[in-house]
Amino acid sequence: MSSIRKTEIFRITSETDVAVEVNLDGEGIYNVDTGIGFFDHMLSLISKHSIIDLNIKAKGDLYVDGHHTVEDVGITLGKCIQKALGDKSGIKRYGTAFVPMDEALAVVSMDISGRPFLVFDGKFNSEKVGKMDSELVEEFFRAFAVNSGITLHIKVLYGKNTHHMIEGIFKAFGRALREAISKDDRIKGVMSTKGSL
Repeated sequence: MSSIRKTEIFRITSETDVAVEVNLDGEGIYNVDTGIGFFDHMLSLISKHSIIDLNIKAKGDLYVDGHHTVEDVGITLGKCIQKALGDKSGIKRYGTAFVPMDEALAVVSMDISGRPFLVFDGKFNSEKVGKMDSELVEEFFRAFAVNSGITLHIKVLYGKNTHHMIEGIFKAFGRALREAISKDDRIKGVMSTKGSL
């Protein structure tokens, strides 16, 4: 297995055209353009806090709404990270992070298990932040979890400002992902008594 875990995946449908490139052993360098400003900001936070290099270019039917674009970026990013992880040898597998964002507190916990699942517990006070529907946050993480094979638990413990609550989630996600994909030389093979993840 290469010491540099990187890959690129394209997804083209009648609704979207998405290209995602990741380097799991990067420096947190990002170049993101989805046509949805707030979403770009959130994806940049994932890169910065996970220290994953992330290039995302997405063109979608934004004249309809942002749903297809956000969901398809989640699908493509999930597949890209799953592919970059390879056989998952040596990774810690689990990651958890609490992140405060002013008055809000979010927690994300994940298991790179090969068993996709999402538990999302967050109620937002505003329907939109910028041009992004708040409900699309859950849709993004569901698409990511299903296509990465990751068990993902997300909870906003408290908060008032929707921007702060969502930003806390994305930062916590990045930091939990950083922990889960990191390698430990003491781990021989994969972190499972089954012998596979």
